[in-house]
Amino acid sequence: MQLTRLDLRHVRNLSRVSLAPGPGLNLLLGDNGAGKSSVLEALHLLAYGRSFRGRVRDGLIQSGCAALEVYAEWRDDPLHPERLRRAGLRHTGQDWTGRLDGQDVPQLGELCAALMVVTFEPGSHALISGSSEVRRRFLDWGLFHVEQDFLPQWRRYARALKQRNALLKAGAGGSQLDAWDLELGDAAAPLDARRDAYLSRLQTAVQRVAAEIAPSLGVPELVFLPGWRRNELSLADALLVARDRDRAAGHTSVGPHRADWRIRFDGRPEQSLLSRGQAKQAALCCLLAQAQDCANRHGGRWPVIALDDLASELDRHHQAQLLESLHRAGSQVLISGTERPGHWPEAPLQGARTFHVEHGEIRPD
Repeated sequence: MQLTRLDLRHVRNLSRVSLAPGPGLNLLLGDNGAGKSSVLEALHLLAYGRSFRGRVRDGLIQSGCAALEVYAEWRDDPLHPERLRRAGLRHTGQDWTGRLDGQDVPQLGELCAALMVVTFEPGSHALISGSSEVRRRFLDWGLFHVEQDFLPQWRRYARALKQRNALLKAGAGGSQLDAWDLELGDAAAPLDARRDAYLSRLQTAVQRVAAEIAPSLGVPELVFLPGWRRNELSLADALLVARDRDRAAGHTSVGPHRADWRIRFDGRPEQSLLSRGQAKQAALCCLLAQAQDCANRHGGRWPVIALDDLASELDRHHQAQLLESLHRAGSQVLISGTERPGHWPEAPLQGARTFHVEHGEIRPD
């Protein structure tokens, strides 16, 4: 996948900017606060439907403006490189409208499914040290992009969970809860199986990436936690056992919506005891493994890789290892930073495009 054009309107301090990224390494350089991260944040918004720095209405829209706009063009078919895909998003902080390849989109997920972007930013360590919700989103994003029928299965489970929670809050019981317990269990089975299989598949890729860019961490192991004692109880039985507790709490306490996973390294402390730097390295390994899996499932087409403020997130040695790895993969990379590093390997820098971000404007080198 190659991003060829990115236009932004009213994104933080960027009033109206446009850039044409190259197929390899792209550097966004400028002082702190110039707007470098805002470029990657807007791209992330188009690809994920949310910012990586909070809610859209909390400062992402330029002050005094009613909405922001993001427009992108990209190629994703190597057999037909002349074909461009196009997507646009207008967001007010409350409502949004979007278009994909000239057509209005009724659901934001259609935009997110079309443009694959993997982002590593200062908050990415939350994938390792944050809440289970972050790790579930990681699993579901990967499945969403590589298995076309995953989204309907996820939605079926979400609908059943919503109905059961509504009954619990209303104090209902008996046959009504029995019926939704049955539906929830049926909807949970494929969701749980796919997440478990996906994480198992990622483990080989994570181990390969870790050996290449973070060998000091050791050999990683990914462990799936399904959200209930699956080895002891079926979900139907677990729901029945938890029913009184769930009615008192007003929500469902067991099931795939409580799923999680852990990463462990041989000779290293448990996930919760990793240092912040180690958690960042582990998160980067997981994100790159996910990108590699997407490429394997899409005929070698890597997602766009967006790396925000890389120099402050990784030491020089790990920066060089990462860039060499991405260069060998042939992926398109966008990196923000305050200056062009002199210690980076020469190969990725050959043919790199540089964009200077100054006072809310972007100027190609």
